[in-house]
Amino acid sequence: MAEQIPLYPVRSAAAAASGKRAAYFSAAGPGPGAERSSRYQLEDESAHLDEMPLMMSEEGFENDESDYHKLPRARIMRRKRGLEWFVCGGLKFLCTSCCDWLINICQRKKELKARTVWLGYPEKCEEKHPRNSIKNQKYNVFTFIPGVLYEQFKFFLNLYFLVVSCSQFVPALKIGYLYTYWAPLGFVLAVTIMREAIDEFRRFQRDKEVNSQLYSKLTVRGSCFIRTDQLDGETDWKLKVAVSCTQRLPALGDLFSINAYVYAQKPQLDIHSFEGTFTREDSDPPIHESLSIENTLWASTVVASGTIIGVVIYTGKETRSVMNTSNPKNKVGLLDLELNQLTKALFLALVALSVVMVTLQGFSGPWYRSLFRFLLLFSYIIPISLRVNLDMGKAAYGWMIMKDENIPGTVVRTSTIPEELGRLVYLLTDKTGTLTRNEMVFKRLHLGTVSYGTDTMDEIQNQLMNSYSQTQPQASGNNASSTPPRKAQSSAPKVRKSVSSRVHEAVKAVALCHNVTPVYEARGAAGETEFTEADQDFSDDNRTYQASSPDEVALVQWTESVGLTLVNRDLTSMQLRTPSGQILTYCILQTFPFTSESKRMGVIVRDESTAEITFYMKGADVAMSTVVQYNDWLEEECGNMAREGLRTLVVAKRALTDEQYQDFENRYNQAKLSIHDRTLKVAAVVESLEREMELLCLTGVEDQLQTDVRPTLEMLRNAGLKIWMLTGDKLETATCIAKSSHLVSRTQDTHVFRPVTSRGEAHLELNAFRRKHDCALVISGDSLEVCLKYYEHEFVELACQCPAVVCCRCAPTQKAHIVKLLQQHTGRRTCAIGDGGNDVSMIQAADCGIGIEGKEGRQASLAADFSVSQFKHIGRLLVVHGRSSYKRSAALSQFVMHRGLIISTMQAVFSSVFYFASVPLYQGFLMVGYATVYTMFPVFSLVLDQDVKPEMAMLYPELYKDLTKGRSLSCKTFLVWVLISIYQGGILMFGALVLFESEFVHVVAISFTALVLTELLMVALTVRTWHWLMAVAELLSLGCYVASLAFLNQYFDVPFIMTMTFVWKVSAITVVSCLPLYILKYLKRKLSPPSYSKLSS
Repeated sequence: MAEQIPLYPVRSAAAAASGKRAAYFSAAGPGPGAERSSRYQLEDESAHLDEMPLMMSEEGFENDESDYHKLPRARIMRRKRGLEWFVCGGLKFLCTSCCDWLINICQRKKELKARTVWLGYPEKCEEKHPRNSIKNQKYNVFTFIPGVLYEQFKFFLNLYFLVVSCSQFVPALKIGYLYTYWAPLGFVLAVTIMREAIDEFRRFQRDKEVNSQLYSKLTVRGSCFIRTDQLDGETDWKLKVAVSCTQRLPALGDLFSINAYVYAQKPQLDIHSFEGTFTREDSDPPIHESLSIENTLWASTVVASGTIIGVVIYTGKETRSVMNTSNPKNKVGLLDLELNQLTKALFLALVALSVVMVTLQGFSGPWYRSLFRFLLLFSYIIPISLRVNLDMGKAAYGWMIMKDENIPGTVVRTSTIPEELGRLVYLLTDKTGTLTRNEMVFKRLHLGTVSYGTDTMDEIQNQLMNSYSQTQPQASGNNASSTPPRKAQSSAPKVRKSVSSRVHEAVKAVALCHNVTPVYEARGAAGETEFTEADQDFSDDNRTYQASSPDEVALVQWTESVGLTLVNRDLTSMQLRTPSGQILTYCILQTFPFTSESKRMGVIVRDESTAEITFYMKGADVAMSTVVQYNDWLEEECGNMAREGLRTLVVAKRALTDEQYQDFENRYNQAKLSIHDRTLKVAAVVESLEREMELLCLTGVEDQLQTDVRPTLEMLRNAGLKIWMLTGDKLETATCIAKSSHLVSRTQDTHVFRPVTSRGEAHLELNAFRRKHDCALVISGDSLEVCLKYYEHEFVELACQCPAVVCCRCAPTQKAHIVKLLQQHTGRRTCAIGDGGNDVSMIQAADCGIGIEGKEGRQASLAADFSVSQFKHIGRLLVVHGRSSYKRSAALSQFVMHRGLIISTMQAVFSSVFYFASVPLYQGFLMVGYATVYTMFPVFSLVLDQDVKPEMAMLYPELYKDLTKGRSLSCKTFLVWVLISIYQGGILMFGALVLFESEFVHVVAISFTALVLTELLMVALTVRTWHWLMAVAELLSLGCYVASLAFLNQYFDVPFIMTMTFVWKVSAITVVSCLPLYILKYLKRKLSPPSYSKLSS
């Protein structure tokens, strides 16, 4: 389990900082002591392995600096633990530790224990267990307001304005009216609380919907099929078996009258194992029956066939699905974090400017009071309207995304991080249901000398029809007369068979070797739990197939299409219908299910008409190539099919005599009764049959990809995203889909990481992987855990250099763990995409989670930040909406900061001219109007700006690459806007002071009017593509200002502003403040045009 494996750094800090290395193994090969070296000794020699380098050369471990795996990021972090770390990081670490300790005290989890559950006697259960409900809400009634306020005031911007607003209650520090400070802050908090309340209510409704679903049915045959897609991502139907002793009860009600109980292990994360016992005490002797994973149905699984009644063992927080789901977190975008840092820089500038003013005053009088007043006067350097504009902008982006007709059905569930879609570097995607439809289609049958494709299946149908029409008279005659020639034929495999005979044998083997069950819907009422065979419709149209793998269903559907139909199956027999309508009955003697270790499955059947016993087996080519007779075509054809993206299965058979089968059955049953090494002994007995098997055919099945997966993945790669596939499926399947979807290009090499279980094995395999260049990595979840335990930094650094990574057999918690590792080691933004309940942890852990509504339900889409209906929509969501959202927010935030900086510069110039007096330049409504009706609409209209059209952004996804560098909002662009603000603020204030004639009120009128006009013109300068609403916003704001002049008698000299003198002075100042910037912008676009301007032109 992922949580139980601690992660230890490979080298100590001292070893990492030191450049000295020692070579513990020579390049000459094994020495005298090599015989004593073993896998176990390598694992024990931790001291040596701690300092053992990951070699690059094939000669061996060299004492050369180039051979050591350098980890710049990890080592720089380790070296920076000086005074700076102690002051800054140490304090942060101390606070974080204290908070975590308090949280752990408040949320201390109850120790998980094994439990005993009595049937029909709930009073015997002494322990209390969690309520059978799940909760995805972030808050409750008591924590909502404190939680939301904490999330807001942990940002420096909001905390700063809270302090500033509170300071206005102190008479000595009061600068203006209270509403000028509290109104914007209150508006920001009201919008935030309302938005969080709506999101929380939606989460509550979704939880209520999920918690209302219950199991309440009983199976008839003692077995049923379930779908576990919401748990492990696999839509394969899995067979579950009821407790055998309960199937002999006369009626359902007797379940509650028997004296029985279930003993179950404590709740755990592992969804693939379960240990328990079922005990019935009222029988003589008492019945003890072991329980395994085959007897369980986990929460979040679906009963696909049959009906069941069960005993509830785990509830609420103790269910496997909830334990494998991480708690939802409040996600904060990278843009918000960057703005938070810039806000701190502005605060330092504010403090420095205030100190300079007090210093120039000569620290006269109560200087500390003057210092606080200057801090309040220049507080507009940090604009409170920044949060208002950004939050409204985020809401606008979300609305645009949901209204985009090219991506219908897209839902924005987290409205605070649309800009994250434009900053992604790593894309982690599920396979089943995300890249694929999980719909298998039979494509190819290869018999060695002849191959059949989709266009030649009619030949197979004709040959099968002829074959069965010839064997039908023999089958209807005496069994004794027909048996000898068949036995003679099977006992002489070297006799060359005709193509028709080989097709017949291959199709029959495919029709028999599987775990598929045909199901017929009942004619009765939908709510009935029991029905007779008379109630069932056995027509072909009413038949569906159930299996533990969609590959199996595809194979059986194909045999039906060529004429050999599976019409019935139970635990002991199956029936096939030939093209002529004859029913063939086979007795199932043994079934050997598929496992990830064996990579094959088999079945032993007896033909009821001939009494022949045959062992059929099919599996992956790597497992079957050693058990079939010698051939010269299997390996080559498997490679050809794999390059076509087909999933291959090798089918073989072996005829058994009655004596051979009886001998096998005795040894097999004896092995199953073993107490020690039962699994190994059983496998050894089965392997005794798997020798010199007759190779029948090679099948190729294609997993249908989602619409436009290949062009979408190619677009995302061109956009600079590194794509990782994390799946719970088998390694072969994952590799096949990675190639067919072009996640791994056809010309690209693939390195399959061998299974490792110890530090030494991981070390050697990492060295082998390091020698590969520009190849995709395929690794299993178990090997990944071992590598992360001992070589976390090394593995992540190597994996990040790969063009693509495929992680198979990943548990839900492992997926989330991989996401967090990428975040920690690279510092880049991650996006997780999935469609099943097993993807929820990964989606919630990523910086940006995208859920797809598909066959696996809505659990992933409901837990995600963004929900789409198809995978292909992700391309437009990222390269169009993500890109534009980030660029728009970057421009909007910098312009809002410019708006505050320019008025603070004017205030500084004004105070300097008038003997450094801490007197406000503009008061009351002028300040409120400047931040709202006079400039807000044009500034906010920047959310409609775009540098290139959406079609162009889709055509040239390379434009997306620039965003990951953060150049739209950086220290450089921020300093440029600061210089612009200082220049314009100085021009506006000095110009007004130079041109005013007699009264001070004229300075206010001239400078403020020029300020408003400058802001409107600067918006026009910033806009790259005009929208009609932008022009409306400009004219509306100008009209509001002109109309309000008649009501601002308190601040302006109305007769003066009606004169031409006022008009030309304002015009002159405005032109001087803006014209040079227009000229500079024109020259820059001519001499050094941005990449998008070349496309837009």
